Amino acid sequence: MSLKAQRRMAAEILKCGENRVYFDPYLIEEIKMAITRDDIRSLIKDGLIKKNYKKGISNYRKNLRHQRKKRGLARGLGKRKGKRTARTPKKEAWMKRIRAQRRELKKLRDRKQITIANYRKLYKNAKGGMFNSVAQMNRYIKEKGLLKRGR
Repeated sequence: MSLKAQRRMAAEILKCGENRVYFDPYLIEEIKMAITRDDIRSLIKDGLIKKNYKKGISNYRKNLRHQRKKRGLARGLGKRKGKRTARTPKKEAWMKRIRAQRRELKKLRDRKQITIANYRKLYKNAKGGMFNSVAQMNRYIKEKGLLKRGR
């Protein structure tokens, strides 16, 4: 006689799949005798029928990789997928650049190192994408002699 009915009932009672139901291999005869749900419940209570735990997926390797990435490893060109703009969008790069340039311009204006007219011109130039960085903008200001002397 097969244990199909007992396995099905036990699965319903234990609220799991039939494959997760464990029968004690030494007491199969007792399990065969159980034909009602109450019999199955009493066997579960006695520990003859149990529910196997689900097999999970370990996070160990993921955690190791995460630790390495935190330390700056495993981030080289071979690990990157997509374009440079996929990692930092063009707009984000632009925002980072233009905000730094505008901060620098405001600092120069407030310290009265450049005139307000020059500030406006440089602001427009920066907005037009003339400078790639704050350093380039500062070089341009020095080359054109827009910095006031003294003070």
